[in-house]
Amino acid sequence: MTDTPLPGTRPNTQDSSTPEQRRIRRLRRQRAMNTFEAAVMIVIIVLVLFPIGWMVATAFKSPAVVYQYTMWFEPTLENFRNIFSERWNIGKNILNSSIVAISVVIIATPLAVGAAYAFSRLMFPLKRTMFQWILLTQFIPAVAIVLPFYVMFRTLNLLDTYFALIIVNLSGVLPYAIWTIKGFIDAIPIEAEEAARIDGAGRFRVIWDIVVPMAWPGIMTAAIFCLILTWNEFLFGYLLTRQHAVPLPVGLISFVLERGTVWELVAATGIIITIPMFFFAMIIQRHFTKGMNLGAVR
Repeated sequence: MTDTPLPGTRPNTQDSSTPEQRRIRRLRRQRAMNTFEAAVMIVIIVLVLFPIGWMVATAFKSPAVVYQYTMWFEPTLENFRNIFSERWNIGKNILNSSIVAISVVIIATPLAVGAAYAFSRLMFPLKRTMFQWILLTQFIPAVAIVLPFYVMFRTLNLLDTYFALIIVNLSGVLPYAIWTIKGFIDAIPIEAEEAARIDGAGRFRVIWDIVVPMAWPGIMTAAIFCLILTWNEFLFGYLLTRQHAVPLPVGLISFVLERGTVWELVAATGIIITIPMFFFAMIIQRHFTKGMNLGAVR
């Protein structure tokens, strides 16, 4: 008479394979997993890099081959000469974007450091509520607030000015900068500040000599993102400017002729927009990586 397993239970079986066979099965599973991960990474890389590669290729194509789906063509630099010609004058847009982005970073960084320090170290009424409201502003879509800004700047006769673009970009990047820098200041031991205060240092001296050096990676991280967000901003620049203060992303929509959109000039300008941010991120990569690691550790 044979024993049958009870309902709902598994039969008592034992793995009769040898250790060598189990090791081979583990190696096969590991190889299959590695192959799957490599395939996924290749797909992601292709999806991310293909549009960039196509933009770069289009920037060096002549108008005769720009609509041909081929990567084999004679490259030309004529498109880059055209965008800087008097007709398109993309150099003016580059200057406008540079002025606005640099001004936003210069203004936002010290303001964010001061506000972040206050939320991290000081005690005052409605502190938690105010910080929550600052974070909530990040969830408001730009299209919902652009009309009030437009009406306000039109009333103040500030449309198509650097001042208007700086103000609206500050409203967008300051909450993020405050939130980011606060995380790094929270990670600074309070004992370091207390020792400086015992030695007679004032509040400003503590911030400048203790907090800023120790939170520098986080400050750099916030400043970088403020610069990138402002440099790439399109909606406010499109609706609040006309001719004088048009930023570089808005300048892209001006490349239109009788034949339609001049895609080779759009691609060439796209490279001009992308390259500065790429090299700037490479230069500060050490600060960026260190800042993200420090901000994640409390």
